[in-house]
Amino acid sequence: MFFVLLLLASTVLVSYVVTIQILNSHIKSEIVRRAESLSRSIASSAGYHLIPRDLLALDNMVFKIKETNPDITSIAIVGPDQTIIVHSESGRAGAKVEGQAGQVVVEAGKGTRISELAAPAGADSASFAVESRIVFMKKDLGSVVLDVNWSVLTAAQADARRRVIPLFAAILVLGVATSIAVSSRLTRPVKELASGVEGLKHGQRNKPLRVYSADELGRLTASFNDMTELITGQREKLNLYARDLEEAYIATVRVLAAAIEARDEYTLGHSTRVSEYAVALARELGLASEKVEEIEIACLFHDVGKIRIPDSILHKEGRLDPNEFKEMRRHPEYGAEILSKARSLLKYIPAVRHHHEWYDGNGYPDGLSRESIPEEAAIISLADAFDAMTSDRPYREALTKERALGIIEGSAGRQFHPEYARVFLEINNKQGPTVAVEAEQRMAS
Repeated sequence: MFFVLLLLASTVLVSYVVTIQILNSHIKSEIVRRAESLSRSIASSAGYHLIPRDLLALDNMVFKIKETNPDITSIAIVGPDQTIIVHSESGRAGAKVEGQAGQVVVEAGKGTRISELAAPAGADSASFAVESRIVFMKKDLGSVVLDVNWSVLTAAQADARRRVIPLFAAILVLGVATSIAVSSRLTRPVKELASGVEGLKHGQRNKPLRVYSADELGRLTASFNDMTELITGQREKLNLYARDLEEAYIATVRVLAAAIEARDEYTLGHSTRVSEYAVALARELGLASEKVEEIEIACLFHDVGKIRIPDSILHKEGRLDPNEFKEMRRHPEYGAEILSKARSLLKYIPAVRHHHEWYDGNGYPDGLSRESIPEEAAIISLADAFDAMTSDRPYREALTKERALGIIEGSAGRQFHPEYARVFLEINNKQGPTVAVEAEQRMAS
């Protein structure tokens, strides 16, 4: 549309300039022809008065013509010897005509010459002279000389411009309005198609696009509506299948977690309780729902590496010796290795591998510290430690909730992320059933 409007404006401007030039040329020609006609008329009449030397009649005729034609600067009737017989300015009679060399504008027929004169010093504009011979009964009696000021041309040109400009302005406005209307009609369906494509790309289901015409754009819009309906339907089916698959996947994970924990009666239900604590903490920290869900699944996997730990170590009632303790501490690495076998489980590896890292860097297996510990791992670390402390183990009885929370408070900034520990304590110190009690109730049910 921009280029169309630019072309339109250029065309109107060029047309205006050409029209003004034609009008100027026409006006100039008309002024010259009028002056020539007037000069010939005076010459024709002057012959009748020059024979009897009726100077009074000539003077009266010159005065009246000058009076009725303000654009005429002067009128002179000159004898054959270039002596002024009658002049429109008093006191000029009897003087010789001054030579006026000028460029010939038009050789206007036999006996008439028209020449353009330069503007005299102090004058506002130039003029042109029309000289017509006075011939009566084949006698050369002299000539009539008219000086006409070009200011009349300027006035006529200004008047012509005043008339032409509104016409071309109206043409330009009409052209712009028409161009905008046509452009809008052409771009409206394109914009709607672009909007529809953008909505489809972001999974938004909008109402069908409006078909504005029966041309190619209209058929394209109709085809797009059909395609959108098909894609949206297939996307809904895929989402349904994905939800079913995800539910089956989560159920499988839960079964696997339960199978792992079934090896040890002391840890039965541990992963589920850790998941409850971690999800409550993640929500309180304001994490996105997708992140919370990822942490929930990671909790079910966090001890999957224990499947490679021998029963002699896993079920030992006394304290582990250094070698056994070292082997037990490798279960996060074993878990990460197991998860690496499936592409869909790779996102849970950071949480599983690093849930025993300490905030001060004294944890295992990689000795990470502070913010280098993955967020989900730091959250699971708190939940795992709390459930471990409040559960019976072969080598000790469960601690009270208050005692476990006190240990967490004392270990904040050393073993646990200080901010996460603070929020975890706030959650468990709230009035009403604690997260631990709620988890136990759900497990019992």
